[in-house]
Amino acid sequence: MKKRTLILGATDNPSRYANLAANRLVSHGHPIVNIGIKSGQAGGVEIEKAGQVYEDIDTITLYVGPHNQPQYYDYIIESKPKRIIFNPGTENPVLEELAEQNGIETLEACTLVMLSTGQY
Repeated sequence: MKKRTLILGATDNPSRYANLAANRLVSHGHPIVNIGIKSGQAGGVEIEKAGQVYEDIDTITLYVGPHNQPQYYDYIIESKPKRIIFNPGTENPVLEELAEQNGIETLEACTLVMLSTGQY
């Protein structure tokens, strides 16, 4: 099953995990939406600034540290994803609780590992 994934913290820098995740998600057939602060492309998809709310998102995978996440709380909840993946370094109990209160599953995991082990 293909899962439309929003990458929060997307970047065109090929040495960053968010960029690697974009490429791996696309190579596994998952459509992506890239949200970041700088323009460019990742996984062949343009990087947008947070604004338009996508309501057909299965998964939001986080590549934004907890101190920069509060500005995205409303955006994340309004997107109504089925789950949020907190990649290493993005763990945030406040956002996890907010998500769970809104019926959104949370995982502290690594998108890249999940893809490589077939758990995505």
